[in-house]
Amino acid sequence: MPLYQFFAKGGFMMIPLILCSILALIILAERLIALRKIRLNSRTFVLQVKNLLLRNRLDEAVALSKQTPGPIAAITKAGLVKHQRSREEIKDSIESAARTQVFHLERNLGILGTVAAIAPLIGFLGTVTGMIKAFMEIQARGGNVDASVLAGGIWEALITTAFGLSIGIPALIFYNWLQAKVEFHVQEMRESSSELLDMLLEKESQDDYRNLA
Repeated sequence: MPLYQFFAKGGFMMIPLILCSILALIILAERLIALRKIRLNSRTFVLQVKNLLLRNRLDEAVALSKQTPGPIAAITKAGLVKHQRSREEIKDSIESAARTQVFHLERNLGILGTVAAIAPLIGFLGTVTGMIKAFMEIQARGGNVDASVLAGGIWEALITTAFGLSIGIPALIFYNWLQAKVEFHVQEMRESSSELLDMLLEKESQDDYRNLA
């Protein structure tokens, strides 16, 4: 059976299922591209910033943060531009930048999770409506139907369930995988922000000591 006929047999509930599959693919592609762009050896980047700060080359550290993609570079830049402020101000700036970066990392993941949840439900709904139609047909014929007619109505009704599950299961797997990737980046951000704060405070203490000397 050609694919378009297979979809047609599933009835009108195949339309939202097809839309769900397209939406899931778009979000997956967008998130994969976004996460690929922010891949960065954070440890190397932090060491480079630290070396620049130790040599009092703050402008170069800020420029490096601007040129480097990814959330860690963004929160580093937010901390560096506030380096002369108090500990609380630096910390607030870093945390504000971190919240923004977490929002960007999690963008559209909620939609993907919703697709993973509702696609099987839409499939079940299509099966229920298909079964209702099948039994209405049986009643209209006065119960004079053979097994082939009943089986045909049932397998057509089950198409939506199969299609819904085939969307929901991969969507759920990719949702959990992307969520794990986001958690990894968030943990990196926490570690880097803590190290950056210590670096800035250490530099500020050294500068104060030099001024007193």
